[in-house]
Amino acid sequence: MNRTVYIIFLFVFFLLLQVLILNNVLFLGYVNPYLYITFVFLYPLNTNQFPFLSLAFLLGLFVDAFSNSGGVHAFAILFIAYIRLFFIRTIFKKTPSDYLLFNLRQETFDKVFNYTAILTIIHHFILFSLINFSFYNLSNVVVNTLFSSAFTLVLYFLGSFIFKKKLT
Repeated sequence: MNRTVYIIFLFVFFLLLQVLILNNVLFLGYVNPYLYITFVFLYPLNTNQFPFLSLAFLLGLFVDAFSNSGGVHAFAILFIAYIRLFFIRTIFKKTPSDYLLFNLRQETFDKVFNYTAILTIIHHFILFSLINFSFYNLSNVVVNTLFSSAFTLVLYFLGSFIFKKKLT
Protein backbone atom coordinates (compact mmCIF):
# COMPACT_ATOMS: atom_id res chain seq x y z
CA MET A 1 0.00 0.00 0.00
CA ASN A 2 1.25 3.44 -0.86
CA ARG A 3 2.52 5.39 2.16
CA THR A 4 0.24 8.38 1.54
CA VAL A 5 -2.83 6.15 1.18
CA TYR A 6 -1.84 4.35 4.39
CA ILE A 7 -1.56 7.65 6.29
CA ILE A 8 -4.90 8.91 4.96
CA PHE A 9 -6.53 5.60 5.87
CA LEU A 10 -5.10 5.77 9.42
CA PHE A 11 -6.25 9.36 9.84
CA VAL A 12 -9.82 8.74 8.64
CA PHE A 13 -10.14 5.39 10.42
CA PHE A 14 -9.07 6.69 13.84
CA LEU A 15 -11.10 9.87 13.47
CA LEU A 16 -14.29 7.99 12.61
CA LEU A 17 -13.65 5.32 15.25
CA GLN A 18 -13.21 7.98 17.92
CA VAL A 19 -16.06 10.33 17.07
CA LEU A 20 -18.67 7.78 16.00
CA ILE A 21 -18.04 4.94 18.44
CA LEU A 22 -15.57 5.62 21.25
CA ASN A 23 -16.88 9.06 22.24
CA ASN A 24 -20.15 7.29 23.06
CA VAL A 25 -18.46 4.71 25.31
CA LEU A 26 -18.46 5.71 28.95
CA PHE A 27 -17.24 2.83 31.11
CA LEU A 28 -18.18 3.03 34.82
CA GLY A 29 -19.63 6.49 34.29
CA TYR A 30 -16.40 8.40 33.57
CA VAL A 31 -13.81 6.24 31.79
CA ASN A 32 -13.58 6.99 28.08
CA PRO A 33 -11.04 5.42 25.69
CA TYR A 34 -9.15 7.79 23.41
CA LEU A 35 -7.84 5.40 20.79
CA TYR A 36 -7.29 8.13 18.19
CA ILE A 37 -3.83 8.69 19.69
CA THR A 38 -2.82 5.40 18.05
CA PHE A 39 -2.30 7.52 14.94
CA VAL A 40 0.79 8.94 16.66
CA PHE A 41 2.10 5.46 17.46
CA LEU A 42 1.62 4.09 13.94
CA TYR A 43 2.66 7.09 11.84
CA PRO A 44 5.87 6.25 9.96
CA LEU A 45 9.00 7.96 11.24
CA ASN A 46 10.55 10.67 9.16
CA THR A 47 13.08 13.39 9.71
CA ASN A 48 10.60 16.01 8.44
CA GLN A 49 8.23 16.48 11.36
CA PHE A 50 6.02 19.23 9.89
CA PRO A 51 3.54 17.01 7.96
CA PHE A 52 3.20 14.67 10.94
CA LEU A 53 2.65 17.46 13.44
CA SER A 54 0.14 19.11 11.10
CA LEU A 55 -1.85 15.89 10.70
CA ALA A 56 -1.77 15.19 14.44
CA PHE A 57 -3.05 18.70 15.13
CA LEU A 58 -5.80 18.31 12.51
CA LEU A 59 -6.85 14.98 13.97
CA GLY A 60 -7.12 16.51 17.41
CA LEU A 61 -8.96 19.51 16.00
CA PHE A 62 -11.51 17.27 14.25
CA VAL A 63 -12.03 15.26 17.44
CA ASP A 64 -12.52 18.57 19.26
CA ALA A 65 -15.03 19.73 16.67
CA PHE A 66 -17.10 16.57 17.01
CA SER A 67 -16.73 16.50 20.80
CA ASN A 68 -17.34 20.23 21.32
CA SER A 69 -14.27 20.38 23.55
CA GLY A 70 -12.59 23.60 22.46
CA GLY A 71 -9.08 22.50 21.46
CA VAL A 72 -7.99 20.27 24.35
CA HIS A 73 -7.65 17.18 22.14
CA ALA A 74 -5.67 19.14 19.55
CA PHE A 75 -3.20 20.37 22.15
CA ALA A 76 -2.81 16.99 23.87
CA ILE A 77 -2.19 14.99 20.69
CA LEU A 78 0.08 17.67 19.26
CA PHE A 79 2.18 17.54 22.43
CA ILE A 80 2.67 13.76 22.33
CA ALA A 81 3.36 13.94 18.59
CA TYR A 82 6.06 16.50 19.28
CA ILE A 83 7.77 14.46 22.02
CA ARG A 84 7.40 11.10 20.24
CA LEU A 85 10.90 11.15 18.72
CA PHE A 86 12.50 11.71 22.13
CA PHE A 87 10.88 8.53 23.45
CA ILE A 88 11.77 6.57 20.33
CA ARG A 89 15.40 7.59 20.78
CA THR A 90 15.28 6.85 24.51
CA ILE A 91 13.28 3.61 24.66
CA PHE A 92 14.16 1.98 21.32
CA LYS A 93 17.67 3.47 21.03
CA LYS A 94 17.00 4.59 17.44
CA THR A 95 18.90 7.26 15.56
CA PRO A 96 17.65 9.32 12.59
CA SER A 97 19.39 6.87 10.23
CA ASP A 98 17.21 4.05 11.66
CA TYR A 99 13.90 5.89 11.13
CA LEU A 100 13.11 4.47 7.69
CA LEU A 101 13.49 0.89 8.93
CA PHE A 102 11.69 1.39 12.24
CA ASN A 103 8.55 -0.69 12.72
CA LEU A 104 6.72 -0.86 16.04
CA ARG A 105 5.59 -4.45 15.32
CA GLN A 106 9.19 -5.66 15.16
CA GLU A 107 10.11 -4.35 18.59
CA THR A 108 9.86 -6.27 21.86
CA PHE A 109 6.64 -6.08 23.84
CA ASP A 110 8.20 -4.43 26.89
CA LYS A 111 9.61 -1.56 24.84
CA VAL A 112 6.37 -1.09 22.91
CA PHE A 113 4.38 -1.18 26.15
CA ASN A 114 6.63 1.40 27.81
CA TYR A 115 6.47 3.67 24.76
CA THR A 116 2.70 3.51 24.35
CA ALA A 117 1.98 3.69 28.07
CA ILE A 118 4.15 6.76 28.63
CA LEU A 119 2.68 8.65 25.68
CA THR A 120 -0.86 7.61 26.59
CA ILE A 121 -0.51 8.73 30.20
CA ILE A 122 1.03 12.04 29.13
CA HIS A 123 -1.77 12.62 26.61
CA HIS A 124 -4.52 11.76 29.08
CA PHE A 125 -3.00 13.81 31.88
CA ILE A 126 -2.78 16.88 29.65
CA LEU A 127 -6.29 16.26 28.32
CA PHE A 128 -7.94 15.90 31.71
CA SER A 129 -5.91 18.74 33.20
CA LEU A 130 -7.16 21.07 30.51
CA ILE A 131 -10.72 19.79 30.81
CA ASN A 132 -10.81 20.32 34.59
CA PHE A 133 -8.45 23.33 34.63
CA SER A 134 -8.27 23.50 38.40
CA PHE A 135 -6.02 22.17 41.16
CA TYR A 136 -9.12 21.47 43.23
CA ASN A 137 -9.96 18.63 40.88
CA LEU A 138 -6.46 17.09 40.86
CA SER A 139 -7.75 13.80 42.24
CA ASN A 140 -10.31 13.63 39.41
CA VAL A 141 -7.56 14.33 36.88
CA VAL A 142 -5.36 11.55 38.25
CA VAL A 143 -8.20 9.01 38.50
CA ASN A 144 -9.48 9.80 35.02
CA THR A 145 -5.95 9.68 33.62
CA LEU A 146 -5.15 6.29 35.13
CA PHE A 147 -8.42 4.55 34.30
CA SER A 148 -8.80 6.04 30.81
CA SER A 149 -5.15 5.25 30.05
CA ALA A 150 -5.60 1.65 31.14
CA PHE A 151 -8.76 1.31 29.05
CA THR A 152 -7.09 2.90 26.02
CA LEU A 153 -4.01 0.66 26.35
CA VAL A 154 -6.13 -2.49 26.66
CA LEU A 155 -8.02 -1.57 23.49
CA TYR A 156 -4.77 -0.68 21.68
CA PHE A 157 -3.02 -3.95 22.51
CA LEU A 158 -6.16 -5.98 21.86
CA GLY A 159 -6.52 -4.34 18.46
CA SER A 160 -2.86 -4.74 17.59
CA PHE A 161 -3.02 -8.42 18.60
CA ILE A 162 -6.10 -9.05 16.45
CA PHE A 163 -4.72 -7.25 13.41
CA LYS A 164 -1.29 -8.83 13.81
CA LYS A 165 -2.79 -12.31 13.78
CA LYS A 166 -4.94 -11.55 10.72
CA LEU A 167 -2.05 -10.12 8.72
CA THR A 168 0.36 -13.01 9.26
